[in-house]
Amino acid sequence: MFNGLDFYNLSDHFSDEEKMIVQTVRQFVSEQFLPVVAGHHRRGTFPMDIIPRLGEMGALGVTVPEEYGGPGLSYFIYGLVMQELERGDSGLRSFASVQGSLVMFPIYRYGSEQQKKHWLPLLASGARIGCFGLTEPDFGSNPGGMLTRAVKVDGGWVLNGSKMWITNGSVADIAVVWAQTEEGVQGFLVEKDFTGFSAKAIEGKFSLRASITAELSFQDCFVPEENRLPGVKGLRGPLSCLNEARYGIAWGVVGAAMACYDEALNYAKQRIQFDKPIAAFQLTQHKLVEMVSEITKAQTLVHQLGRMKDAGQAKHFHVSLAKRNNVAMALDVARSARTILAANGISDEYQTIRHMLNLESVLTYEGTHEIHTLILGQEITGESAFK
Repeated sequence: MFNGLDFYNLSDHFSDEEKMIVQTVRQFVSEQFLPVVAGHHRRGTFPMDIIPRLGEMGALGVTVPEEYGGPGLSYFIYGLVMQELERGDSGLRSFASVQGSLVMFPIYRYGSEQQKKHWLPLLASGARIGCFGLTEPDFGSNPGGMLTRAVKVDGGWVLNGSKMWITNGSVADIAVVWAQTEEGVQGFLVEKDFTGFSAKAIEGKFSLRASITAELSFQDCFVPEENRLPGVKGLRGPLSCLNEARYGIAWGVVGAAMACYDEALNYAKQRIQFDKPIAAFQLTQHKLVEMVSEITKAQTLVHQLGRMKDAGQAKHFHVSLAKRNNVAMALDVARSARTILAANGISDEYQTIRHMLNLESVLTYEGTHEIHTLILGQEITGESAFK
């Protein structure tokens, strides 16, 4: 019987390679990640041993060319990979998204040839871990107000400031850090053993618990000139990285929604009340139909976006539309699925509550729902509402 995970048979239009990759990543998540994620969620830890396996599978830096250690695949495939990883957990997709879109992408796009040859193969294999330092304690939606400063000195730069809510921060070997300079915002590759650089894990999270989040601090941290990203100045650099990450998020949350829907459907078929499965009740069917409808629309959105991105036609506002729509959709699906599971829905014996909690973070990171609304509003009207 059809289960609603591909209601419009969109996968019929996949190439053989795309179908194979979906199957491979889905099997990896089912067999190697799902059996351990509940324990990591409880402990607030990330399964570090899985990182090399992500590298072997080509899930880190999916679009990075082979000459730099990546698989050199399409953006459409990158989206499919993010979808399947987030069917496991937003934390798993976040790790791969940060590594690929926020660390490897800026090095590939804006780094020197030496930086690319040294760092990209290490990051693609998972031998080294990266993080992305843009958000600050007082500046999230307004990155242009960042207080972190880099001052030019003989042989390099001295950084002072802090970054907040940094995925992978306390386990990263390298941080792509954005700072104000006299010539505008610039990017720096800050290595974990640089004097004056420290990272402290953030505890007490109720969301993205199977993910490492940290605060980065820079106190007179010297960064050699060869560790500056030479290819970009200004906010265009970090914002282009965020656009890459938002693209992956738009796909990933579809996977989270699919996982919640699938669990709710199976539960509804098995849960007996008043002498019949609750799937036979009109109100339950209404919830399931709404889930299928919204998931299918979200799938169609990102599939078209992926083809546009591979054709060089996707703009930042196209990505904003998909991120804004799909994250809100996934959170609604998770909440509705939780009601079908009833009391069981708050137990981590089931995955829905974990996805629901995670999506509360995904709703606001990489641009809040409101910020993407304003991005789209500006594109539609030609008027900026940011100031």
